[in-house]
Amino acid sequence: MREITFAKGDEQYLKDCKDALLRSALGENYFSSPGTAESAILEGIRRGNLYIALIGEECVGFAYIIPKDAFHSFPYLHLIAVKEEYRDTGIGRALLEYSERIASEMADRLFLVVADYNPDAKRFYERNGYRQVGEIPDLYRQGITEYLMAKKLKQG
Repeated sequence: MREITFAKGDEQYLKDCKDALLRSALGENYFSSPGTAESAILEGIRRGNLYIALIGEECVGFAYIIPKDAFHSFPYLHLIAVKEEYRDTGIGRALLEYSERIASEMADRLFLVVADYNPDAKRFYERNGYRQVGEIPDLYRQGITEYLMAKKLKQG
């Protein structure tokens, strides 16, 4: 696989980011209504907190980090998605590590939530050092439990 580079997202990558999100379990469960995926991605771009992974000139995934969104003190990984044809190639891990580098400039830990319908994603985060620190039933959708995950990024 060619080298992965990272950049701040802009609207020229909107289509690729939407494709990555809509063809994921996250997208299918939370962004199936018309316009919701685009709106969420544009919000990240406009806030300057959406980062894309590129192979050559192609956007293959993205991460959207919201500073101080967790408990008004810590960065929160709001969205992360990789285009379907690039999954299981290390891009998700590379995006997560890049997100952690960005977040470590803001605080000593990073938070995210992962839904109970997505055990593979939960295992992915656990393999990458995240611990479940809470459980929130019905947070975004009735009948879906979100697991609050955290990773300490800095010693101290």
